[in-house]
Amino acid sequence: MGPNGAGKSTLLNVVSGVYLPTSGSIVFDGRDITNLSPNKVCKLGIAKTFQLVHSFPELSAFQNVLVGALFGNSGKISFVEARDKVEKNLEFVGYPLDKKNYPVKNLNVVELKRVQLARALATDPKLLLLDEVTTGLNPKESNDAISLIQKIRESGITILMVEHVMRVIMNVSDSIVVLHHGEKIAEGTPAEISKNENVINSYLGERTYM
Repeated sequence: MGPNGAGKSTLLNVVSGVYLPTSGSIVFDGRDITNLSPNKVCKLGIAKTFQLVHSFPELSAFQNVLVGALFGNSGKISFVEARDKVEKNLEFVGYPLDKKNYPVKNLNVVELKRVQLARALATDPKLLLLDEVTTGLNPKESNDAISLIQKIRESGITILMVEHVMRVIMNVSDSIVVLHHGEKIAEGTPAEISKNENVINSYLGERTYM
């Protein structure tokens, strides 16, 4: 978490290979993945969703998720296996299967986000990067997103997420890292972060005492 411009989305883009780092290295699961392309990073077990949903608008929801199932991991998979995986993940994220053949250009924002998430999960990730999944959602939809994130975590997938909505952050996080101007200023549990003076000042400005 962190204020606008803190570098949160940039961090996810560097980890996933969308951006190349200017210095340093990225190690995942004991392997240096610095400078690998996004498709190679994905095949190693890192999947990402975007704040602004990226999709193939002319393809159906089923076909969009099928792309992840067929090409997003390193193992070979038959079309039958991929088809079953698509339906399993669409159902897991709560997307109605009776709309699986709808072109995604005709879907609403909630349905689009669920398709994007199902596509990421279809790659069988070890690490799932979520970039502001509640953007554009109303309070009820945000609550549904919280439940879904918790469900993914319980399935054994590690989640690294960027989020602005404090209620979401506090409800789903085991550990929180706070960025400000591209630097880490705090790390701890939700309870610890909520009382951290550096975090409070970065969001609200320095306190003035009378």
